[in-house]
Amino acid sequence: MGKHYLVTGGAGFIGSHLVDRLLHEGHRVTTIDSFSDYYDPALKRRNLQEAEKSSNFTLFEGDICDRNLVDSAMTLGPVDTVIHLAARAGVRPSILDPQAYYRVNCLGTSNLLESCVKHGIRHFIFASSSSVYGENAHVPFHEEMRVDRPVSPYAATKQAGEGLVYSFHENHDLHATCLRFFTVYGPRQRPEMAIHKFLTAVLTGAPVTLFGDGSTSRDYTYVLDAVEGIIQAVQHAADFRIFNIGSGRPIQLRDLVTTIGQVTGKQPLLQFESMQMGDVTHTFADIRRAREELGYRPDTDLETGLCRMLDWLAASEP
Repeated sequence: MGKHYLVTGGAGFIGSHLVDRLLHEGHRVTTIDSFSDYYDPALKRRNLQEAEKSSNFTLFEGDICDRNLVDSAMTLGPVDTVIHLAARAGVRPSILDPQAYYRVNCLGTSNLLESCVKHGIRHFIFASSSSVYGENAHVPFHEEMRVDRPVSPYAATKQAGEGLVYSFHENHDLHATCLRFFTVYGPRQRPEMAIHKFLTAVLTGAPVTLFGDGSTSRDYTYVLDAVEGIIQAVQHAADFRIFNIGSGRPIQLRDLVTTIGQVTGKQPLLQFESMQMGDVTHTFADIRRAREELGYRPDTDLETGLCRMLDWLAASEP
């Protein structure tokens, strides 16, 4: 018999893939999404085309800071687990508008946690970020590292979100899991994210803008591997745990662009600019804890993931 999951941000990049997976497995899914204009809301509505064909899917369109809306979603039949993916995303924009990030990522998270307590929901999954590790010279990043030096308001709100989740675990016996995602990419990726921008630029012959000298590196995680990590976290409910969800295979920016050139069959045109505020030099996930405790095994290599994303981009063309 299927379970009932409340997924916030279910129309977004990772959220919509998760919703599709849960529905495919026969579960009931309720989603809250505000369809904000951070990027074209039509793209997010398209993400839910398959989900909306299912009688097991319910959409609440609105803001997680709206207590009445959240309460309504949580009373639509008993909810087994809240999977909280909704957030104001992006490091650089958070420097320009930190209050908007605080409102959604902190107040919205607190609102959901309070509603869980009110309605007796015992299991909460929180989407955190590798950004909480800040500018850390010690790699790979493991979950016991200090995370008290965030370099952007976005990172600070994710760090605060983890703290909120822990406090509700301590005071209300909530089983809670924080997942620190490392640069997720794949079909439905937000258009302002690097891989989406780079692929589009190379395909159209536009310059690829690299910030820095190309030596920065990121741990890129294919979206369906990230979704598998979420599913495994749901299945292994514990008192309170934090897990890195990455690939464990970082790649330098210049090598990423070279690989994009190889899979597209086109020569990238490079344009270099100075590093931007809020960016960190490296990310590198130590995934041993997730592998040992959850059975997490990210198995999509970068070339395969990029080819799948190319297919999606081709299918998305008008």
